[in-house]
Amino acid sequence: MALTEHDDGQDTWEARHHLTQAGAPLDFTIQQYSVAQAQRMVEIALEKSRWNALMVSMHASFLYEPLRKEQAELKEFLDQQRKNQRDWLRMMKATTAEAQYAYAFLQWCDAFSLLLCQDKIPVDGRRLEISRGPDDVPYFVAKAPDDSLCVDPWPFDVDSFVVGVEAFQLNQLAFKNDKELYDAIQQADILRHEWRISNTAR
Repeated sequence: MALTEHDDGQDTWEARHHLTQAGAPLDFTIQQYSVAQAQRMVEIALEKSRWNALMVSMHASFLYEPLRKEQAELKEFLDQQRKNQRDWLRMMKATTAEAQYAYAFLQWCDAFSLLLCQDKIPVDGRRLEISRGPDDVPYFVAKAPDDSLCVDPWPFDVDSFVVGVEAFQLNQLAFKNDKELYDAIQQADILRHEWRISNTAR
């Protein structure tokens, strides 16, 4: 749940929350942080389970701790997350080490999915680090000659599998407001992007 919901609580599709000044769809990686969104993200996670909320709260800490000194509201939010994490661990009788291992797994999966969805896998077999896994080992991905992707060291139980996402091809460069962008996404053709992950060493 935390993997699929750890960025929930985004602004509603109204006004111009999802557009640049020029009206182009806004790349989420350049959006300004929002304490209100982060609070909603944790609240939504807490509706599912304490463990889910713990993972999402740890994600918020990971994202925003480097910005702690930028505003009082953010510092207060981060202090609350530290307290939440301590309280939830105690309630679940879980250890800090267990939580850190689980969050490192979430972070590794998130890093890998971003590399795929942002089309950042290099060509010609060059290796790219995904991130360090929960075992504190660095993992790398490379594209094989048959266009499959290999992860090294291989962390999966099976030798090969396929993952995919839906994408939407927009033919319009700029939009008047969020509603126009939202409507265009809903009416766009659905494209399926898929990747075969294979252990080429076996």
